[in-house]
Amino acid sequence: MMLDSFLMLSATKDPTAVERANLLNMAKLSIKGLIESALSFGRTLDSDYPPLQQFFVVMEHCLKHGLKVRKSFLSYNKTIWGPLELVEKLYPEAEEIGASVRDLPGLKTPLGRARAWLRLALMQKKMADYLRCLIIQRDLLSEFYEYHALMMEEEGAVIVGLLVGLNVIDANLCVKGEDLDSQVGVIDFSMYLKNEEDIGNKERNVQITAILDQKNYVEELNRQLNTVSSLHSRVDSLEKSNTKLIEELAIAKNNIIKLQEENHQLRSENKLILMKTQQQLEVTKVDVETELQTYKHSRQGLDEMYNEARRQLRDESQLRQDVENELAVQVSMKHEIELAMKLLEKDIHEKQDTLIGLRQQLEEVKAINIEMYQKLQGSEDGLKEKNEIIARLEEKTNNITLAMRQLEQRLQQAEKAQMEAEDEDKKYLQECQSKSSSLQKQISQKEKQLVQLETDLKIEKEWRQTLQEDLQKEKDALSHLRHETQQIITLKKEFLNLQDENQQLKKVYHEQEQALQELGNKLSESKLKIEDIKEANKALQGMVWLKDKEATHCKLCEKEFSLSKRKHHCRNCGEIFCNACSDNELPLPSSPKPVRVCDSCHALLIQRCSSNLP
Repeated sequence: MMLDSFLMLSATKDPTAVERANLLNMAKLSIKGLIESALSFGRTLDSDYPPLQQFFVVMEHCLKHGLKVRKSFLSYNKTIWGPLELVEKLYPEAEEIGASVRDLPGLKTPLGRARAWLRLALMQKKMADYLRCLIIQRDLLSEFYEYHALMMEEEGAVIVGLLVGLNVIDANLCVKGEDLDSQVGVIDFSMYLKNEEDIGNKERNVQITAILDQKNYVEELNRQLNTVSSLHSRVDSLEKSNTKLIEELAIAKNNIIKLQEENHQLRSENKLILMKTQQQLEVTKVDVETELQTYKHSRQGLDEMYNEARRQLRDESQLRQDVENELAVQVSMKHEIELAMKLLEKDIHEKQDTLIGLRQQLEEVKAINIEMYQKLQGSEDGLKEKNEIIARLEEKTNNITLAMRQLEQRLQQAEKAQMEAEDEDKKYLQECQSKSSSLQKQISQKEKQLVQLETDLKIEKEWRQTLQEDLQKEKDALSHLRHETQQIITLKKEFLNLQDENQQLKKVYHEQEQALQELGNKLSESKLKIEDIKEANKALQGMVWLKDKEATHCKLCEKEFSLSKRKHHCRNCGEIFCNACSDNELPLPSSPKPVRVCDSCHALLIQRCSSNLP
């Protein structure tokens, strides 16, 4: 019964639709597997990469689906090269690919050209763009494909969308050397099937990799801690050297302060000397004036007085010159002191630099001394070992001399024995010559047997090498198959996850539909409220509502409106007032909620309410 129902269902389904769905699923699996394996591989892909070969086979099947048979004069033609050749007309950048495919020498069939075109498009990372141009132009595609073909339906657009993901992959394919004409395009379904054991193995591998990552992380932390401790020791040494430099700087600053004080003292002394010389000059001037007055009053002894005055003037002029010379000397001294100060500062800076250099040299010398000390210890150890070796050698030489003497004695005995043996040998040689002829014949036969055995051994070695190579190849193939099965298991898991996500999305969709229904109910209620408000507005339309432009002053306080003093409408009379004059809020007949009202309307409404009350 189950088999009959299954046959009935398959008969009701469109076989072309099933083919399209199968091809779409295979394209999804091959593209996803290729991207994941390429990212884990982490290198540019070659033409020998199995997932890449399977991808080209799947693409070939997708493009072949629903192709029209084009009749020619000699035979029927059904290839995918025709629609791919159309891309050059629709997409100008594809002209280079078409030209390079036609120029390839090894390609003879249109199918081979189509395969080369697909490989070049993947290397350019423009396969999705080229095929999108084809799918858009369905009028042109109808010449090559049937109406139910994959490229004419929605599945073709889905595959083109999936091909965009291949732009992540870097491929380096050698198209010239490959025999693309005679390749057989068969889909290998074993690459997309997975077992539960492989899933368990993969989970174990993931756990092992996680543990290894943690171990590496801990080792890196330990290394960083070691470097931090060494840096701390360096910082301590630098701080010590810095404190020493600060102390030396303080000493240098104290020296500079002392020199400055000495300079100040010299300047003060210089000023005192100048003051004294000026006072002396003033005194001499006063004396000269008095002498001149006396010379005028009395000319007696004029010549004597004149000579004395001249002498005194000369003496004073000499004194003045001496003082000026001293001043010049003091000024030059001052300049020299300033220069000395600058030179001292330069020397201090240079000494600091030299100190730093000397410290570095000291550290280097210390390191060299430590190395030399270690080498000295090593050399001393080596000397001790050599002395021990020399003692042993001396013992050995003594033993050898004794042995030599014993040997000499034995030699003498051997020479005697040799003389006796020579006589015996002559007799024995005659016997041996007769035997050697027979032995030579046997040796020649055995040499021939040896040559044959060597050739057999060489053949066996070559055979073993070929067997080992075949074994290695089989091992590589086994590891590759295991890797592919692991990939298929991951794909299966992702498919199950996608199914769960699909169910969750369906639930969310139902919940959103319910929310939309509730929103529709609320909107209908709000529409009813809006109609009520409109009716209330119609009742208010009878009142005159003043415009904002017409009012420049408040109606009650008659103050001018400004940015600080803003305009407010009274909802009862419709006039415009300031905020101070329209502070009140009251419920009106037109609106049940309390609304802004001016002071006068507020008073009137309150009076009416009080009069209405019993």
